[in-house]
Amino acid sequence: MTASKPATKEPWIDPDDAPEWTEDHFRYAQLSVGGKVVRKAVGTFSSPGRPRSPNPKQQVTLRLDPDVLDAFRATGKGWQSRINAALREKLGI
Repeated sequence: MTASKPATKEPWIDPDDAPEWTEDHFRYAQLSVGGKVVRKAVGTFSSPGRPRSPNPKQQVTLRLDPDVLDAFRATGKGWQSRINAALREKLGI
């Protein structure tokens, strides 16, 4: 007797069912000849998403005492932003 495998989460989509390319697709696509890129892709077809911040946050590594970290994490989602706000308040900025 063979074990049954779990069903896949994503249904299989036949690549032959892909939509037809428009002129825009060709205009923005990367062009390669013989494996060599002649023109890089420009733009994207995905949604633009959220606008870029004029003052983006920077990722850092910070060591905190475990009880401090636990206390902020216990406040729920957004705990990292609350640490940032607490630091800004303490610095008066």
